[in-house]
Order: sequence, then structure tokens, then C-alpha cells
Amino acid sequence: MQFDLAVIGGGVNGAGIARDAAGRGAKVLLLEAGDLAQGTSSASTKLVHGGLRYLEHFEFALVREALTEREALWGIAPHIIHPLRFVLPHVRGLRPRWLLRLGLFLYDHIGGRKHLPATRSIDLHRHPAGAPLKAEFGPAFEYSDGWVDDARLVVLNALDAAANGAEVRPHTPLTAARRVEGGWELQTSAGKFSASALINAAGPAVLMVDGLVGETPEYGMRLVRGSHIVVRKLFDHPYAYFFQLADGRIFFAIPYERDFTLIGTTDRDHTAGEPIVASEEEIAYLCEGASNYFKTAITPADVVWTYSGVRPLVDDGSGKPEAATRGYRLDLSDKDAGAPLLSVYGGKITTYRHLAEEAVDLMAGRLLALSGKPWTRSKPLPGGDFPLDGLEPLKAALAARYPFLDAGTVDRIGRAYGTRAERWLNGAEGWQALGKSFGAGLTAAEVDFLRNEEWAASAEDILWRRTKLGLRMSAAEQKELADYLSR
Repeated sequence: MQFDLAVIGGGVNGAGIARDAAGRGAKVLLLEAGDLAQGTSSASTKLVHGGLRYLEHFEFALVREALTEREALWGIAPHIIHPLRFVLPHVRGLRPRWLLRLGLFLYDHIGGRKHLPATRSIDLHRHPAGAPLKAEFGPAFEYSDGWVDDARLVVLNALDAAANGAEVRPHTPLTAARRVEGGWELQTSAGKFSASALINAAGPAVLMVDGLVGETPEYGMRLVRGSHIVVRKLFDHPYAYFFQLADGRIFFAIPYERDFTLIGTTDRDHTAGEPIVASEEEIAYLCEGASNYFKTAITPADVVWTYSGVRPLVDDGSGKPEAATRGYRLDLSDKDAGAPLLSVYGGKITTYRHLAEEAVDLMAGRLLALSGKPWTRSKPLPGGDFPLDGLEPLKAALAARYPFLDAGTVDRIGRAYGTRAERWLNGAEGWQALGKSFGAGLTAAEVDFLRNEEWAASAEDILWRRTKLGLRMSAAEQKELADYLSR
């Protein structure tokens, strides 16, 4: 089958590129070896943020780009992205208050903030966020960033790519590729495909794919593992925390899935081939860090789930992994090399849309099929076609139309699917109309929808990427789901 453009990698960058290119008129093929968002893109800290700590490394351009994108992404996906207020306590002996205030002033003003509230100084002895913390913390700052369901962000980009004519192929690894006259010949587990141009957005595997297609990588990559822990919720208020540690690093404590708290992340150099799991050392490190701040000590025994991802960072020679740039680089092959190849190195969730736009702009100079203009900045992602303040009315409408749904399920469904929820609720008058119940509000109607429309193939795809219901379902319930999917 002949395509204008093949994109390798079903993470956020690859899905974003496929969406952008398909919407500009190209016939696009998106190939992913595993599930969509199976790797790095589902293992983030779940934030759409400017990267306050990047200011320390003088990455002003990256912070400006990320802050600009922050509100743009919220505007196109107000169901899976929402504002979050962060509390940053001042700690004596660490970064001085004036430096924190200066950084937050820049954070408020260099990115074109329009809708998010500005930074303010607070006293933790009077602020609700102070109640769970030790009494020694008083002066603090409150500032804005955003929360994102990272895995669903990838899926929604893939869905919109498909709606614009792209062929999306998860579980289809690339096994060989070679330049031929007029393009690329691609060998995959599903057979051969042809494309006039190729984009390598394979994330941590970008160098491997470069080698597979016979290219010498333009940049070295530094693999950095980030691990997170999830514990039962440590506080009832809606604020998140930005904490400093004595070693100079920072970490977050964030409300997670209504009943939990997410704590992370670490920054550890990672060797390709190592297991991508949170080590005992990383778990202990995060527990100890959190215990420095919260009144209630957190121990490894309190951890209900961990996850880890490998960030493919451009190797800029930084000594510490946390100092390595989170920026990206795009490398387009020379015209005399034959069919065009563009390789994507680095990147972060918050800047994925702009990265995709820039990548497609570059490729448009070599691929006539990319005739359209940039379009993704203002076009809602599937289910996100409602105003910034429209999520609560949408959930209220769902609750009124489906009174048998409990409040937690309404909240989950509204945030996951937005205006697409009706596609599988389909006017149901009770739980029984949604088919078999697997537990935690998951029914056959939703499972079938995820399988038929969102490429979910396994219980893991559904429980840990399309939803996070794995946190709430027993081993027996999870097995029952797996058995249902295997029929």
C-alpha cells in the first residue's frame, strides 16, 4: 500500500505529527511496535507545564515555548487537560525566596498567560495546603500549571489523524526499511508498505530506527529514567505541591484519580535494555522526600503502584541527568540522499503539538502532498469541542441523563471522553443496558468502544492507558476482563 508519509512511533510526538500531516492533505501511515502511548508518553508526571526548574538552566526559549503551548493545549482538550494550582514552600537553606519569586514572575509573564491565574504569596499556616504539611513550613507561593491525561492525549491525536484519513497501526513493528526510487519501502510485521517520505519519531528507540534505515544519527541521545509512586491520598484539597530537596532536585505531589496521590519524578541515567521499572532505591528516595514535608511519614509499604518511563533527551553534555535539556531537535536528510527522512530527537509532552507542526513544516518543503496550512493550534481534539469552563456543565448533563451513574464514574467518563461519551453510553437507561460489569464502573459497552474505536487490544491497554481503573480493580476482576478480550 502506498502512502505519502509514514511516521514511526505511536507516542505523543508520532501521533501529533500524524494528526498534523493528515490534516494538511497527506496520506499518512502511523506505525507503532506496541500499544499507542505504551512507552514514555504514558509514564510522564501528567503535567502540561512550562518547566519552572528549567529556568535554573537558562532554558528561557524552551520555557516560553512550553508556557505558550500550555494554554493552547488546554483550549483544544479541556476534557483531559485542566488547570492545577501548585504550592511551592520556601525552605530555609535551599533556594532563597527572592529567587523563587523572580522565577515565578518570569513564569507568569514570558509565555503569554491569558486564562490561568497569576502567582501569589501565601502563608501555609493559614492556607488549606498547609494542613497536611509539617508546621515548620510557612512562607510559600501558589502558581498555575496544568494536568493532562497523557495516554489519552496520544490516543486522541491518533483518533483525529484517523478522522483525517490516516491509517493507524499499533502492534506493527518496523523490521526493515530501505530507500527505493521515489520513496521508502517498509517491512513490518503486517507486511510491506511504501511511502514517499519517512519520519522517525520512535522516542527512546530513535537511534535504533535510524540504524535500521541506514542513517547516521545527527545527535547523541541520553536516556533518563523517571519513576513515580502512587499512594493513598495524602490530602483532601485540590492543590498540588512543588517540593525542593537538599540535593537540588525537585519533585511533585499531585492529586491523582480522586483517591490517590502521585509523587515523582526521579532522574536516573538509563542503559538501553535495562528493565524500565522503579528501583527500590528510587521508591525509597521519593518516600523520604515526601516524608520531609508531610506530617504523615510515607514508606515503601504505602506505595500502591509505581511506573517508570525513559525520556530520550538530546545529549548536551550536562553532568547531571536532571540538567539535560528537555528541548528537541529535528534533523531532515539532505536532498541528495534520496527519499526524505526526518528524525525527531527529544521533546516533552507540553511541546508535542508545536514540535509536530515544525516537523510537518520542514517535511512540507520536500513533500508536495503536505499542501495545507498549519491547523492544530485551535482545532479541538476528539471530545474536546466545548468551552474551557464547559466540563462541569458537561458532567452535570451526563449525571442528569444517566442517573444510575455514581458521581465518581460521571467524573471519570466526562474527563476521559468529553462529548464522545454518548457514543457508547448510547441512551442507556440502567447499568444492565451497558452489558457485563467488570468492576469499578467498567462495563462491556465501554470496553467494546475502546476496543473498536481506540485500538485497545488487552486488559493492560484499557486499565492502565485508556483508563486508570487498574488502581481500583482486583486481580480477579482484571483477569475477567482479560478473558473477555481474548474471546
